[in-house]
Amino acid sequence: MEQDPRSRAQGKRTPQLVYRWEKTGAICHFYAPQTTLEVSVVTDHILRFRYSPYGSLMQNFSYAIREDLPTPPTSIKVEEHDDSFFLETNSLRCVISKTLHISIYNLDGQLVVEDERGFHWEESHQHGGNFVYCSKRIQEQEVFFGLGDKTGNFNLRGRRFELWATDRYGYDKNSDPLYKNIPFYQGLHHGLGYGIFFDNTFRSHFDFGHSNGNVSSFWADGGQMDYYFIYGPELLRVVEGYAVLTGTHELPPLWALGFHQSKWSYFPESQVKSIAQKLRELQLPCDAIHLDIDYMDEFRCFTWNADRFPDPARMIQELKADGFNAVAITDPGIKLDPSYSVYREGIENGYFCRRADGPLMRGEVWPGICHFPDFTDPAVRQWWGTKFEDQVAQGIAGYWNDMNEPAVFELGTFPEDTRHDYDGHPCSHRKAHNIYGTQMARATYEGVKAQIFPRRFLNLTRSGFAGMQRFAATWTGDNISTWEHLWLANLQCQRMSISGVSFVGSDIGGFIGNPSPELFVRWMQLGAFHPFFRVHSSGDHGDQEPWSFGSANLPAIRKAIETRYRLLPYVYTTFRQHAHQGTPVIRPLVYLDQHDPQTHYRMDEFGLGPDLLICPILEEKSEGRQMYLPKGQWFNYWTDEEVTGGKEVWTEARLDTIPVYVRAGALLPHYPVMQHVGEEKLAELILHVYYTSQTYASQVYEDAGDFYEYEQGNYCIRTFSQVAEKGQTVIRQYTQGRFNSSYATFNMVLHGFPTVPKKVTIRLTTGEEQKIEVHTDGDTPEIVVSKQFEKLVIK
Repeated sequence: MEQDPRSRAQGKRTPQLVYRWEKTGAICHFYAPQTTLEVSVVTDHILRFRYSPYGSLMQNFSYAIREDLPTPPTSIKVEEHDDSFFLETNSLRCVISKTLHISIYNLDGQLVVEDERGFHWEESHQHGGNFVYCSKRIQEQEVFFGLGDKTGNFNLRGRRFELWATDRYGYDKNSDPLYKNIPFYQGLHHGLGYGIFFDNTFRSHFDFGHSNGNVSSFWADGGQMDYYFIYGPELLRVVEGYAVLTGTHELPPLWALGFHQSKWSYFPESQVKSIAQKLRELQLPCDAIHLDIDYMDEFRCFTWNADRFPDPARMIQELKADGFNAVAITDPGIKLDPSYSVYREGIENGYFCRRADGPLMRGEVWPGICHFPDFTDPAVRQWWGTKFEDQVAQGIAGYWNDMNEPAVFELGTFPEDTRHDYDGHPCSHRKAHNIYGTQMARATYEGVKAQIFPRRFLNLTRSGFAGMQRFAATWTGDNISTWEHLWLANLQCQRMSISGVSFVGSDIGGFIGNPSPELFVRWMQLGAFHPFFRVHSSGDHGDQEPWSFGSANLPAIRKAIETRYRLLPYVYTTFRQHAHQGTPVIRPLVYLDQHDPQTHYRMDEFGLGPDLLICPILEEKSEGRQMYLPKGQWFNYWTDEEVTGGKEVWTEARLDTIPVYVRAGALLPHYPVMQHVGEEKLAELILHVYYTSQTYASQVYEDAGDFYEYEQGNYCIRTFSQVAEKGQTVIRQYTQGRFNSSYATFNMVLHGFPTVPKKVTIRLTTGEEQKIEVHTDGDTPEIVVSKQFEKLVIK
């Protein structure tokens, strides 16, 4: 049902007057004829609204919400007035009219969001249940962001979208829907940021003033109206609040943040080994090689083609010895083949999806006619997880869940009458479709983790729903080798990051087509600043290895990869901030300064963590561009030029350079260039120190990089505070955790200091003070200090 709710003249129903209400702890119920509203206080900043037409509320079950939500606050107040109820937390005042219209204010009395028509519904005569709707008033100059896997301009104002997981081969800037479904958006007006998460897995729709310029609305073709309001007022805090509800990515192994080389497909073994050897010969750092569907025996999951890969364990161990991790694809379709043990087990145990009248659901994918596991059944997920045992024992270090929208060649997806267990809440595919990909990724994640522990691993998924980040990273699907798709990759990854899915990247160079050398170089430069950094292409369109674009372009490609490896400790630190508190790794410009209206409509620039600002080159034959710097002081990463923000600046960017700026005050950690993570033990950590006349704090996070021991405290967080005091710069270090890194010293490279330092002293944690020599023989002054320093003074 794609109609806007406002266009339906017949059959729509709205709540009547509340006749009774009650409060139990942090939950309030308001009862009107034919309607019940439940309002739950999750935190002082997060409220949940759940409506039920015609009786009692549905059973409280969600795949998206974490099981370990925080304990709700007890200090909430509810008052009844003549025509409304006031519910108040330590941050919000919610006004609920006796016709169940909602208005939410902060404690300064500023309106954050208000219902237009609010909740209403319409009976679904064909399927049963209801179409459920909610509409809000758009505030003056309000802008909208989020919704995950969507194309087009970053600001959603004036647009309309559908959420229905779809295998969209070769999509374009107007394609909708796509592979993933994240029904979470953020609004911003008058400096106030908030979020709405609509927890409903049915086909859903969002309208941000497209049908009526003054109204935003969201609705679903079934289920219940169940949404969470999340208050910032900072947009970054809104995304962190969403992480409170739906979780975060766990900290990936450090190698997973390195460079990945992939293709559909590398086979036989000799080609895989040749690719690995060439990467090392040309000194192109790389940590992973991906194996697409052709490694399998006639596309049967969990098998190897014995002719192409006669000894997988040996091959994988030989790759590992040279610093490569093997990542293998898996698909949900199980070939109808009585000689295939996975098929027999699925049949014998009833693990495959059935149609409404009883027969097993059948569909054609890569192996031919297949049955499909019902990943919404806990027993099926557990069974699926055990199937990885042999390959994990052989050394596979990661998995890649594909075709899980779910995609079916002749049908597009499963018929709507396909039945699902839905963790004991039986339903049709209308409800389970959007969650299917996440539950497949979950089954893979839980199964592989049980077998590979205590090591960490990589899990990828093409499709997913809200909460998918707890189980998998993702990429933007089957894109095209065009400049438009380079622009789209930039926007899609920003949008996914603020929708809770920070571990995201694109198929660099484009999956479909053949990029020009210039396009490939520019895409590699962008990909180096995306958390998931992978080249992947379709084998029938030509080669896309870094050396495929001629020797003249190889230095620029190598520079992009080496830049990523130098910045790995910063990327890892930023990822830990996400895993710990939900802060997005990629931060769109408006999330760096939401009070500057100039940032509300810009979309090319983005932050990586708190201290880097990147602006990719998105046009052919361009050697520079205008870009906007947020307020404050910034340093050009390549030239050390200092620039005052709050304005556009021209930045030169010849083919080997992408515009990158560093925030003044940052201490930016670097590794020396390595061919793969862990190639050698660090002798020192390089810290690039950018001068500030203000006060600024930076962090460096460290652990073993490949194990879960950090969960037991085996990590180290170094916090550096830099402050200008009486004509000198003072840097203090605070440490937390018990991990002891291999290096003994910091090599501190000083950028932008007003004069060359004449005197540097440090105080160690032992209380001992030392004078430090300043090295000035390079482009910038450098000092080498013990990692145990407590205070450093630069004069």
